[in-house]
Amino acid sequence: MVNAYAALQHEQPADRDNMYLKAEIRIALAFGAALRSDVWEEPDSPGPCRGLSFYIAWGRHMEKLPLTRAGQQLLDAELKRLKSVERPAVIRAIAEAREHGDLSENAEYHAAREKQSFIEGRIKELESVLSRADVIDPTKLSGSVKFGATVKLVDEDTDEEKTYQLVGEAEADLEKGLLNLKSPLARALIGKDEGDSVTVSTPGGERSYEILEIRYI
Repeated sequence: MVNAYAALQHEQPADRDNMYLKAEIRIALAFGAALRSDVWEEPDSPGPCRGLSFYIAWGRHMEKLPLTRAGQQLLDAELKRLKSVERPAVIRAIAEAREHGDLSENAEYHAAREKQSFIEGRIKELESVLSRADVIDPTKLSGSVKFGATVKLVDEDTDEEKTYQLVGEAEADLEKGLLNLKSPLARALIGKDEGDSVTVSTPGGERSYEILEIRYI
């Protein structure tokens, strides 16, 4: 996987057509570029300028994302709910708000549009994650700590015990004991065995944990 990226930005007057920019955008899109439209003011410009900022991250959009089977099911259920329940509901809310008249001062309308924007963004995010999901069944794994492991730890200073399952970023939820594989604690645990100790730097200082148990469930 190549992590390098190329960042390009073009600026042009809003009323000018630039065939070279269009050609470069087509090339960028062929490589899976992400595009963002920008409008800004220039001191010496007669009016606002418009441009497209975009980057090409080779392999980024094709990168597989590890998911547990349970995580895939939860995200898939959320996607179905957003499409079948939340999306139609917010469309109805927007339609109802329009009937109240002047949209410029219609708080209900603007709130509904903001919610719609969030829903559509989340739908795109979930579709992207699920399309690239590399679903792993933790019950088929064993050995030292790796993705999918459920690890029981004890704080060597306070004797407080905690249990975490190491999961991908898309399904991480610390309150539910789902630890992001990219977090400092997870990185410290990777490859360790029962009885090993790890030390992690936190905002409150260094903390040391002993691994009491490793399970794959």
